[in-house]
Amino acid sequence: MNIKTALCAAALLGAASVNTSMAMDQGDWLVRLGASSVQPKSNNSPVVSVDSATSATINFSYMMTDNWAVELLAAYPFEHDISLVGGPKVGSTEHLPPTVSLQYHFLPDSTFQPYLGAGINYTTFFSEKLYGQLEGASLDLSDSWGWAAEAGIDFMLNETWFLNLNVRYIDIETDAKVNGDPLGQVAIDPWVYGGHVGLRF
Repeated sequence: MNIKTALCAAALLGAASVNTSMAMDQGDWLVRLGASSVQPKSNNSPVVSVDSATSATINFSYMMTDNWAVELLAAYPFEHDISLVGGPKVGSTEHLPPTVSLQYHFLPDSTFQPYLGAGINYTTFFSEKLYGQLEGASLDLSDSWGWAAEAGIDFMLNETWFLNLNVRYIDIETDAKVNGDPLGQVAIDPWVYGGHVGLRF
């Protein structure tokens, strides 16, 4: 390795490193507050289609070690429009998707701190409404348990504040009923894209 290559490598390492006071440490709490967009899969069911929705989200991570953390995701209710496949909007629903994940932080001493996570999601549906062609009928969506996976990155601004981008895949499936009659299973299975401002303490 020549001197020029060595200097370039040192410069890159220096740009990626931070003062140790900015590194994630065992016992730290991380709070990320921002917004997320839930993008359901396109073929939810043969009958209905669930549209995307955006809402405020917050998550809390506790660093069990310098690399391993446990995270809880919470949100303000997401509201989704429901349409007949190839037809008009016929209803809406709200849902909350609390998710608990185990995260691995690859570079806790770096300015850019990527991580991966996996865990369990519980989604509860409420405020189901039908209108238009189905006005007057009642809609019921069962709650859902499923797995979840995430990838994200924290960009440290200083020892307290950071920015966060993340993407999640959540396994969400619900059994739908109209006036008590089964409509079939609706596979929402969304990708969730989030941006947050983070606080470490």
